[in-house]
Amino acid sequence: MDTDAAANIPHKGVIVGVVPGQSPRLLREGARYAKLFQAPLVVLHVDVMRFVTYEDPDGYVGSTPVDLGAAAAESELALVHADASAVLAGSGVDWSVHQLVGDPALAIKHAADKSDARLIVVGTRKRGLGESIREFFTGSVAARLAHRQQRPILVVPLGEPASDDEELWPES
Repeated sequence: MDTDAAANIPHKGVIVGVVPGQSPRLLREGARYAKLFQAPLVVLHVDVMRFVTYEDPDGYVGSTPVDLGAAAAESELALVHADASAVLAGSGVDWSVHQLVGDPALAIKHAADKSDARLIVVGTRKRGLGESIREFFTGSVAARLAHRQQRPILVVPLGEPASDDEELWPES
């Protein structure tokens, strides 16, 4: 894992915050805007199982795992890279994958600030009770980004939208 990933992110790119297995629509929208801006596409995954312990003035970031047995970060990064390769092949966009650690909203904001990103692209959460509970405790990454930084944010709806008379949190 690249612990100094924020320092290596291309300048003035379009940042797309992703998780493994997320809808390919998110990467396609990010690539579309990167092409419009003639900017590199930065596919960014944040490992929430690690947290930042310190950051040196030269940009090195020290981190510690929440669970010392967690080796999932490298496999998640590999999945993100595979997803990006599949979706972005032949797109004509210069893209790269990076992994940061900690709180997703703060990590994405930090990366956007350091790289002077043109745009941040994130998706909506999955529908369902479990995701609603998680969002209740951790907050929406898109909403937290919108309140903490000055860059434009594109929030891409993922999945099928709920109809006006459909329950947002079905019991099943």
